[in-house]
Amino acid sequence: MARDSVRRQAAGLTAQQVGEKVSEAARRAAETRAGVGVSAGAYGPDPEELAEQWAAKLVEWRRVQAVLCDSGAGLYEPGNDAEGSAWAQERAERRERALAGHAEVRRREQERREELRAQVWLSASVSRRLRAVAGQAGVSPELLLAQLAEHVESVGGAVSVPSFVPSPQV
Repeated sequence: MARDSVRRQAAGLTAQQVGEKVSEAARRAAETRAGVGVSAGAYGPDPEELAEQWAAKLVEWRRVQAVLCDSGAGLYEPGNDAEGSAWAQERAERRERALAGHAEVRRREQERREELRAQVWLSASVSRRLRAVAGQAGVSPELLLAQLAEHVESVGGAVSVPSFVPSPQV
């Protein structure tokens, strides 16, 4: 997060402005390490986390300062920062993977919501016949019913199931 934040803030800054940001980050990092100006109230920031954030920002501001000094450029341009660009690309790829994973989870949840779970009460004679057919096919009665439902056809209100061989897997 510090890299991203500093990279965005540094865009278009001069070496002098970046130097001021380094000084500010150093000051804020020292203050937060010492607990100065940080209240740990119920809704306030975690002092240790805040100190870590400022320390990370200081490291990144110093890196940006070094990039400017090494390149001799007048302004910091994120696109000219090879290391920063590589990090940004990696972060974008991680974000895309996370979003794709989240979309897959949502798709699976939607599929589960669309599933139908039914309890069927059958007479003893129908139940015996279903168990016998399922046993001959090598599947459970529940799986046989699910596969029957998959193959069912309806034409003009008439319901039929064409011949099929039950499979031990759905």
